[in-house]
Amino acid sequence: MAQSNIKVGVQKFGNFLSSMVMPNIGAFIAWGLITALFIPTGFFPNESLAKLVGPMVTYLLPLLIGYTGGKLVADQRGGVVGAIATMGVIIGAPDTPMFLGAMIMGPLGGYVIKKFDQAIEGKVKSGFEMLVNNFSAGILGGILAILSFLAVGPAVDGFTNWLVAGVDWLIAAGLLPLTSILIEPAKILFLNNAINHGVLSPIGLEQVQDAGKSVLFLLEANPGPGLGVLLAFTLFGKGTAKQSAPGAGIIHFFGGIHEIYFPYVLMRPMLFVSVIVGGMSGVFTLVLLGGGLAAPASPGSILAIAAVTPPEGSAYLANFAAVIVATVVSFVISAFVLKTGKQKDENIEEAAEKMQAMKGKKSSVAGSFASNSGTLPENVSKIVFACDAGMGSSAMGASLLRKKVKEAGLEGVSVTNTAISNLPSDTQVVITQEELTPRAKGKLPNAYHISVDNFLSSPEYDKLIDSLQNGVSEELTEVVEETQADVTGADHNHDDDDLLREENIFLNKEFANKEEAIRFAGEALVKAGYVEESYVDAMVERDNITTTYMGNNVAIPHGTEEAKKAVIRSGFTVIQVPNGVEFDGEETKLIFGIAGKDGTHLEILSNIAVICSEMDNIEQMVQAKTAKELKDIINSH
Repeated sequence: MAQSNIKVGVQKFGNFLSSMVMPNIGAFIAWGLITALFIPTGFFPNESLAKLVGPMVTYLLPLLIGYTGGKLVADQRGGVVGAIATMGVIIGAPDTPMFLGAMIMGPLGGYVIKKFDQAIEGKVKSGFEMLVNNFSAGILGGILAILSFLAVGPAVDGFTNWLVAGVDWLIAAGLLPLTSILIEPAKILFLNNAINHGVLSPIGLEQVQDAGKSVLFLLEANPGPGLGVLLAFTLFGKGTAKQSAPGAGIIHFFGGIHEIYFPYVLMRPMLFVSVIVGGMSGVFTLVLLGGGLAAPASPGSILAIAAVTPPEGSAYLANFAAVIVATVVSFVISAFVLKTGKQKDENIEEAAEKMQAMKGKKSSVAGSFASNSGTLPENVSKIVFACDAGMGSSAMGASLLRKKVKEAGLEGVSVTNTAISNLPSDTQVVITQEELTPRAKGKLPNAYHISVDNFLSSPEYDKLIDSLQNGVSEELTEVVEETQADVTGADHNHDDDDLLREENIFLNKEFANKEEAIRFAGEALVKAGYVEESYVDAMVERDNITTTYMGNNVAIPHGTEEAKKAVIRSGFTVIQVPNGVEFDGEETKLIFGIAGKDGTHLEILSNIAVICSEMDNIEQMVQAKTAKELKDIINSH
């Protein structure tokens, strides 16, 4: 558990670093192209245009990173203060590109202004808000700029010089290829961002200032090791892995999405040797021939690598040779592993799910391998939506599918919801979020499993209805009730107004991130007397297990299965976020914080699911001007 927590922590840290750098990659590429074109040794030397190079790397790129880092923590105000603080560190060490300094001062600036805003919330007299906002940002930003000028800049300068010296020593000693022992497995374990954006890119940009290129930009971006694995599967693989490998190779090599080859390595752990040795061979070739890039290549596509390769012919030769050598070495080892291995068939879908679980969030390529598991029974009578706690997302999905089943005239088909741990053994069809499907399969391996990424508008619902209409026996007329009471027949001796009160509807809220939004929803439930304080942490934990984003700009944060004991009585809070807050890459504008006890909340939750399945209804709720108006929209359906 401790190791898992450390890995998750490193992943989050790496993702945060990546979130500061990735939105600004276009600026890095622009700087790299201008450098390659117009410096004295460039394609088209131009003394005037070459003047752009220095200011861009000294001021523009660090300021963009600092602004982005501050904005991630405290939105626009955080970005402004983060940029001001970054300026201090830039001037404090003018001879070193302050990328590491920006990664420190940008988020710090956002954090400081965020804490200040929280401290004065509700204490500023009406009419003085703009004055306080502007002067607080200016004063705090100025203080941080002075601090970074005097202390942080020189400290980061010294640390960067130490790192550069270390890399130079590795190169001089011929040990740089050994970094692949760490980098290649780290990529597949999704720990690469912390290394790539936290260390390699800043040092690489420092080296570019002196040499016009850096080999560090190709330590992680070289597509050769992954391409070798995919070519081996194309020729020597089996089953769906062999069929999907050619397409994956094209996406990997030309699209630069390295993540697509990770499941193939996870299917055969011996292939870690292939990518490590392939990576080492590529780095050795780069060092031997003097390769390197003028700017980061992101994504790691051969096209991006070509675009930021310095103009001298030897650099193109060295870089392309490194890709080819890494590909060949990785292919040879991978082919040997596949030909000598005893595994008869590769389960690419299972490996993709394992990869996604390791990543800790939804993968952009896992869907390329996904398919429904098992065979749909001829006479389906029991469909169960399952989630971690069985009281939030699954209830909403079940409500929508139950409505579709009724509209389709499918008698005898029961649609219920439950926690994965409580899945009935006679369930025929199990529907879960993509991240939870492996757990559901482990619980009921013989059931037909459907994975969805949007409980509110998944096309899988209509596909299932079509299959049921074609396959359900007309003689099956008895409705299976068993657990239906848990969803619609629970205790109705409750007051809907007590479940959702106007004072628990919050309009025009803004949040820096999803955890802040979830905690706000949880504290609202605590203040309303629905839950105990411990339930708030359980809501955050539940979202870390699998996202509570449901689709259609709607999220429904709620506690874990174990947290049900912290629920005093059922209730909801509704939070309107017109400008949106990101939930795992998805914009969320309506947040329904849920506390459910004894099933009494499920009826109104079903109603919410039906309402939120229509985007017109969501737009009305997002634009509602009063709590009463928003509540009336919910109650009108």
